[in-house]
Amino acid sequence: MSQLSNLYLFAYNSIQALGWAISISRILSNFVSTKSFSGAYASAGELICLLQTVAFLEVVHGAIGIVPSGVLLPLMQWGGRVHFLLAIVRRIVEVQELPSVFVTLLAWGLIEDLIFLLSHLPCVTRYTAFILLYPMGLAGEMWLMYQALPLIKTKNLYAYFFAGLPITYYNFVKVLLACYPFMWLKLYLHLFKQRKAKLGKQHKKKRN
Repeated sequence: MSQLSNLYLFAYNSIQALGWAISISRILSNFVSTKSFSGAYASAGELICLLQTVAFLEVVHGAIGIVPSGVLLPLMQWGGRVHFLLAIVRRIVEVQELPSVFVTLLAWGLIEDLIFLLSHLPCVTRYTAFILLYPMGLAGEMWLMYQALPLIKTKNLYAYFFAGLPITYYNFVKVLLACYPFMWLKLYLHLFKQRKAKLGKQHKKKRN
């Protein structure tokens, strides 16, 4: 990888990490001052929406080869998060104060910032941190989508978009919820595979 690519990636990751650090700070400050989980989106939601939208660049990074992640897995993660944020949380005001939003946004922020802060440590440490935090984010996402289902049905959300399709958005989210654990498992097992590969390389270096 060229020095320019390395410099660009460092700048991109630094900006994202700073944005997530500000988001975590706002979420936790709100929690401490109000003793309530309900203010997570109000305190940092719009900033997180921006950060997550810009994170599409991570799909581009994999596509052009400046990171070895490929396209599919970053696209799955980006798509899942953006759907959660923009299609559900941002669109349905009633769900914005639910504890599931607090859990999800906090988990995402910790994942993003810990991976950046631990980037100077062995890859095994980074993957281990991600493996421990990732289920927390998944649980929050699924919990929120389940809680949003009655509102999605009542509001007939995105009826104009699904008008010509044999499925409503309400049924789409139900199917998505059923598939979510399997899609998540693919990402999760990929992390274990990467961790095992990095651990194997470290053992080889020690032997040599």
